[in-house]
Amino acid sequence: MRFGDVPVDEALGAILAHSVRLSGSVLKKGRRLTAADLDRLRSEGLTSVVAARLDSGDVHEDAAADRLARAIAGDQVTIAAPFTGRVNLFAAHAGIALVDRARIDAVNAVDEALTVASVAPWTLVEPRQMVATIKIIPFAVPEALLEAAVAEAEAGRAALSVAPFRARRIGLIQTRLAATKPSVLDKTAAITHGRVSGLGAAWTGERRCDHAAPPLASEIRATLADGADIVLVVGASAITDRRDVIPAAIEAAGGRIEHLGMPVDPGNLLLLGAVGDVPVLGLPGCARSPKLNGVDWVLERLVAGLPVGRPDIMAMGVGGLLADMPGRPQPRAVTPLPRAPRVAAIVLAAGQSRRMGATNKMLVPVDGKPMVVHTVEAALASHAAPVIAVVGHDRDPVAAALSHLPVTLVDNPDHAQGLSTSLRAGLNAVPEDADAVLVCLGDMPLVTGRHLDRLIAAYAPVEGRAIVVPTDRGKRGNPVLWDRRFFDEMRRVAGDVGARHLIGVHDDLVVEVPFDDGATALDVDTPAALADLIAGGGKSA
Repeated sequence: MRFGDVPVDEALGAILAHSVRLSGSVLKKGRRLTAADLDRLRSEGLTSVVAARLDSGDVHEDAAADRLARAIAGDQVTIAAPFTGRVNLFAAHAGIALVDRARIDAVNAVDEALTVASVAPWTLVEPRQMVATIKIIPFAVPEALLEAAVAEAEAGRAALSVAPFRARRIGLIQTRLAATKPSVLDKTAAITHGRVSGLGAAWTGERRCDHAAPPLASEIRATLADGADIVLVVGASAITDRRDVIPAAIEAAGGRIEHLGMPVDPGNLLLLGAVGDVPVLGLPGCARSPKLNGVDWVLERLVAGLPVGRPDIMAMGVGGLLADMPGRPQPRAVTPLPRAPRVAAIVLAAGQSRRMGATNKMLVPVDGKPMVVHTVEAALASHAAPVIAVVGHDRDPVAAALSHLPVTLVDNPDHAQGLSTSLRAGLNAVPEDADAVLVCLGDMPLVTGRHLDRLIAAYAPVEGRAIVVPTDRGKRGNPVLWDRRFFDEMRRVAGDVGARHLIGVHDDLVVEVPFDDGATALDVDTPAALADLIAGGGKSA
């Protein structure tokens, strides 16, 4: 890759290294310069730009990031579309992140141009939570360099995967002494139930008995008979020896003791035992508190179906100091890990399609199904959720065409007053927790889920990319992704127009995503446009 000052006359296809502000617009960093761009630069009196030009054998940053991400990602990890040399990886389900530290280190050691950042091994993750990000630093990397990084990533088991939580049934037994307060047992049961429920496990119930081996052994057998996959025992007195009450009861119930103690504080006095294949945990006193402790680390792995034995517990010491420091009496603040943006999709399908004549274009068959179905299916195939279809004109037949799809239908009785009314109706149905919305036109059957996912991947409001617009050979098209901050302005739009004029108002927050395949430029408004669609061979009616 060649990087530096490039004469405008030689910059066709070069990648702009720094944004260039022109009269009324901006050519942004990372843009591949077109002939029209060069004409604009010349008209502004510019003779050169700082840009990157790829050599034979170079791999563009997006393609490189995507290839490396696919080499790293394992089970239950989803891969976002690449943008600006970055690909984010997300957990598909709640569970435990399994990270091969040595393999990630080896990838990062290949060259400074390729970077992988992940969550720590054994991190508890939620669905759609980010677990890693791959970033290619320059605009391109040599093929040989990328192949070396991919080889390191693929040299063994997957470098990054998620062990999802499984359906587990967990029972609790508490022992008591004469001085044990029932309120303490009640509180412990409630906290333990919350701990179990938070992992998606089922609760078989709680049992109580005297703090002695014979009655506890009986209750362990009864809890196993209840169908428990994991048995938790909280004793009235801490476990101090392998011959203490709780380990003795586990052995009396036909079980075995695998390990006593762990290098995690709080959690040092945890006991790991088993009856047959069912783990039986003797919990330390810290388990009566909802704060993070060693019990959580062991229980999370067991619910995810991961083996926990003596070597696993003894390897928990680094990072195992969980207690708050003396000078910090308040619980430590926990910073939420990044997650995938929540992007809803609105499909506008309520218009009267006057330019199509008597035919409702939403119902025109394209490749054997109504045109609007193609748009809705594309939205459903993307990472957008929920998908909202706004209906109005010919409400019943349009709704019937979509009845087999998991889409939210919103009626717009004011559809005759123009597109803005459908936009408003759709926005009012967007969930409060949505970060952004994709506004899709129902008459763009060439747009696919891949197009929408690339728009979602480009969305990064903290980096100034709050409005995402597709382009086709330099011309802006649809759908457009809007950050939530613009919803109120969009609702105030009136007449038979959408919110496109707001793009110019907020040009500094716009990012363009080039496709150049015709899909985002074609909306079928007229019979001639439909004929062009068929003639183009993309789809056939």
